[in-house]
Amino acid sequence: MLPSFGSRRRFSDLSEAEVLALAISSEEDDGRIYATYAERLRADYPDTASTFDAMAAEEDRHRSLLISEFERRFGKVIPLIRREHVAGYYTRRPVWLVENLGIDRIRGEAARMEDDAAEFYVHAAQASTDPGTRRLLGDLAAAERQHYDMAEHMETARTGTEAREEEDDRARRQFVLTWVQPGLAGLMDGSVSTLAPIFATAFATQSSWTTLQVGLAAALGAGISMGFTEAAHDDGVISGRGSPIKRGIASGVMTAIGGLGHALPYLIPDFWTATIIAVAVVFVELWAIAFIQNRYMETPFLRSVVQVVIGGLLVLATGIFIGGS
Repeated sequence: MLPSFGSRRRFSDLSEAEVLALAISSEEDDGRIYATYAERLRADYPDTASTFDAMAAEEDRHRSLLISEFERRFGKVIPLIRREHVAGYYTRRPVWLVENLGIDRIRGEAARMEDDAAEFYVHAAQASTDPGTRRLLGDLAAAERQHYDMAEHMETARTGTEAREEEDDRARRQFVLTWVQPGLAGLMDGSVSTLAPIFATAFATQSSWTTLQVGLAAALGAGISMGFTEAAHDDGVISGRGSPIKRGIASGVMTAIGGLGHALPYLIPDFWTATIIAVAVVFVELWAIAFIQNRYMETPFLRSVVQVVIGGLLVLATGIFIGGS
């Protein structure tokens, strides 16, 4: 159980033995975090995983140096003190949160970890009265400052630019499969499939309120349906498309957005003003879909225009024709 805020000690109130104990536990935690990142990345990004293995080993070396220094000055019994026991001390984000955000996010988190650790060692060295301890803490501060740059250097030296580019390309493909592809499918479905019912209702009733009700029902219903369908039909294990929950969120949210885009203008009471704005929004939506297809799916832009814009306009015309007949 974590202590409450009021029970935490201030860093300035810690003894030198407690500062060293805090440094030891922090190095242990960081080593485990790096080892977890390495294991998480090993299958898809083996070269970066090797770098994190080296960083975990370096943290373990720092821990050993700190333990030796503690034993030299204070004996073998190291008090239990951790980050959460100290008010204002730097914290670490949960590993489960960071490791699911992609390789670039993990690399960025590693850089932040090293900066935090370096700042701690600078302050700890300033607070120490023992020359040997001050020297060790100062050396560790310098090592932490250089640690992430050293990791980048080790990765380049070990794998070369080509391997790093291959990992980045793999990360980009995973991003496309997990987020862009289901999101794009949802946006297309939400934008195109709701055109006919919304504009048929609009021209049949010429009522902004009725059209808005139909549009909200169509957009939100389609979003819920697409989200659950995407999450349920493929668990991502064999296809490699990533977490079904992430894909379901991407598909469901973008489906709803696609439908709401040309439904919300009917919040405007004047029917013709709302309709003109809704039609303009439809053009923006269809061109955006064509752009995303070209940008992320590498579909030739002209083909995207033919498939999406012309197809969407045909659906729009169908809805207007049926509603106005």
